[in-house]
This record gives sequence, C-alpha cells and structure tokens, in this order.
Amino acid sequence: MSAPYDVAGRTYVLTGASRGLGFATAEVLVAQGANVVVSGRDADAVDAAVERLGAEHAVGIQADNADTGTPGALVAAARERFGGLDGLLVSVGGPPGGKVFDVTDDQWRGAFESVFLGAVRTVREIAPELGEGGSIALVLSSSVRAPIGGLSISNGLRPGLAMVVKDLADELGPRGVRINGLLPARIDTERVQYLDELSADPAATRAANERAIPMRRYGRPEEFGAAAAFLLSPAASYITGIMLPVDGGALRAL
Repeated sequence: MSAPYDVAGRTYVLTGASRGLGFATAEVLVAQGANVVVSGRDADAVDAAVERLGAEHAVGIQADNADTGTPGALVAAARERFGGLDGLLVSVGGPPGGKVFDVTDDQWRGAFESVFLGAVRTVREIAPELGEGGSIALVLSSSVRAPIGGLSISNGLRPGLAMVVKDLADELGPRGVRINGLLPARIDTERVQYLDELSADPAATRAANERAIPMRRYGRPEEFGAAAAFLLSPAASYITGIMLPVDGGALRAL
C-alpha cells in the first residue's frame, strides 16, 4: 500500500498555478518530492512561481486555458523536462463578478472559453497521457452546491463542470485513472481578498464571513494545497468522482 503523499518522483501539470490555490498545491507537491509543470497567463508571475518552487523540480510556461494549444504545450513541457506526467490539476482565475442582469454576453463567452471549455479541453487532451494510477483534479468552487451572491458566472459554470467530472469518472475509471473536484470557499487568497474589497466595508465583510464558517476563520492556501495534493496522490487511490469541499464547514448541504 502506498504511503500518504507518496508522490516523490511523480510529475504533475497544474494550470493557473502561478499564484493562488494552484500554486499552493504545487508547493505541497514539490515539498513531497514531486515534479511540477505550472502554467499561467502572466509570464512574470510564472517565472516567480518557478523560482519559489525551485528549478530542480519545477518548470513553467506562459499559457491561457482558453488557448487550444495549451494542453499540447503542457504535455510537451512535462515530457521534455521530466519524461512524462502522472497527474493534472486544472485551476483557472475566477470569472468576473456581477449579478445575472449585470453580466454581459462577452463576459459570459470569455468565462465559458476559459473556465468551462478550457477545463474540458485540457482534461480531454491530457487524460490519454496518463497511465494506470493517474489522477486529475479540478479546482471548482462551493458554488457547485450553493450559489454565491454576486458571482453569477461562477454559479452558472461550476456546477456544469462538476457533472463533467462525474461523467469522466465513468469514462476514465476502467483505465485506472481517477478524477475529482475540489470545492474551496473562503480561502485567504488574493482572489478572495479582492471579492471582500468589493464591499463598502471589507473588514466588516470578512468578519461576517468568518462568523458564518464553523471554524470561524478563512482557510490558509496551504490547507487547500494539502487537500488537493492528497486527491492527486496514490493515497487517494480509491477515490474518484467526488466533490471535496475545502471550506471549514461553511457548506450546509450534504
């Protein structure tokens, strides 16, 4: 039986991982001896992420999930540097905020290309590269199970991706490849801080949000990273098709 976090020598591709939850996951994987290929839209941010992770175990490429060439570039980078890949984490920046009547068609289209179709395409093209024991995780949102006020695009797209994960669990399972979703809520990242700052009183908004969380605080990025790394690792070898909330107990639904 594999030891927990037995990822030493394994290689993982992580999109949208120059910062935030993707980077936090990359940090945990590298700390456990894995190799990572990280991507992001900002070249400077990608370079900074690789420097922090250490060039021995990390390589970065500038890439946008909405670009049809991104999956191939990620696979090529993993092969060239590390000889192949064992798993995939799909993370993207949060879509624009706004209520349904405030969001434009262009914002919906842009988010669909990046958040939804980009994720589906990335999994569709990279999954065949994974052998038995391969693992995939999608960073989704607690909006999969309960809408978040002012985030209508996320509320619309994330639940659909969750069903794609369930569908893919059926398709990939016979090959020994697993796929799961992660449902973060108030994790203390730049994105969540930005959302709080949209309110008239960010400090009061944060305090109110913390009171609604059973653990009475926002999660730390490394706590999310540990959960994501677990799902990607051989320690979770019989877990597939699930949605794992990483939210301090904030979701009230089963």
